[in-house]
Amino acid sequence: MNATVDIVIEDDRWLAFGLERCALRAAQAVLGHLGLDPALFQAVVMGCDDARITGLNADFRDKPRPTNVLSWPSEERGSEYAGEAPALPAPGTQDDPATLGDIAIAWETCAQEAADQGKSVDDHVTHLLIHGILHLLGYDHIDDDDAALMEETERRILETLGIADPY
Repeated sequence: MNATVDIVIEDDRWLAFGLERCALRAAQAVLGHLGLDPALFQAVVMGCDDARITGLNADFRDKPRPTNVLSWPSEERGSEYAGEAPALPAPGTQDDPATLGDIAIAWETCAQEAADQGKSVDDHVTHLLIHGILHLLGYDHIDDDDAALMEETERRILETLGIADPY
């Protein structure tokens, strides 16, 4: 089943890139990997530019500089124990999928990072969207044990998509 991903395009380069296709692919891969029915969950992905994400990063993280991806979970889902996977969210229905939260992704930063790392923009953006969706599901990387769990989860999901280990 398809995940529900609502796309907001604030920079037309994302439209030309195919952000919706990429976001759906990432959402289905993450939710499927975790044993969740993608049709029962919903997220919003906004494709923006560096100027917009700089403002968001300043407002929400007090870091007035561009970043590649930001996420806002609809609720706190993290585990209380470092290195432990978060509890899986309760599903919604096909008519009313459970809301996971919102993601913003910035074109210039993503394209530059992909070029600097010798990756395709598609593979890099897919990885960043997987990363963002995992944040919506309660994964984090502040603590070393949590970071190890999140990175390993990303690696496994990316492998199912034929994308090389980004770490």
